[in-house]
Amino acid sequence: MQTPIIRRGTALVLPLLAGLSLLAACDRQDNRTVGQKTDQAVASAERKADEIGADARQAGRDARQAVGEAADAAANKSRDAAITAEVKARLVRDTQLSALAINVDTEAGRVVLRGSAPDTGSRSRATELARGVDGVVSVDNDLSVQRN
Repeated sequence: MQTPIIRRGTALVLPLLAGLSLLAACDRQDNRTVGQKTDQAVASAERKADEIGADARQAGRDARQAVGEAADAAANKSRDAAITAEVKARLVRDTQLSALAINVDTEAGRVVLRGSAPDTGSRSRATELARGVDGVVSVDNDLSVQRN
């Protein structure tokens, strides 16, 4: 039956020790009440939580922007590939131009033609064929004219 007495004594001593520990930890120069100190600690924690939330929101915006930029880049590459394919198809259909002798590169809608054309008229026609493709912004014709 001594156990309940010990438990009661422990139950009284532990809060007393905790209170003494809090008092010992207090800065004697600080005249604020425990409530004021608690309020300040809560306010500080809330400010930190707000900062973390703001950082998380910014990280989300940055991630969305990066995904958007990657999607735009992929779409641009796809458009450029479609332009290149259409320019090559038009060159193949032309009876005087050899699509095998003309290299077509496209970047951001800018088409570059490299290789050779049989004559100056065909060289000019290659430029016009490329300009006629939807999405072409400009055509740089670097075709050389074959000399016979």
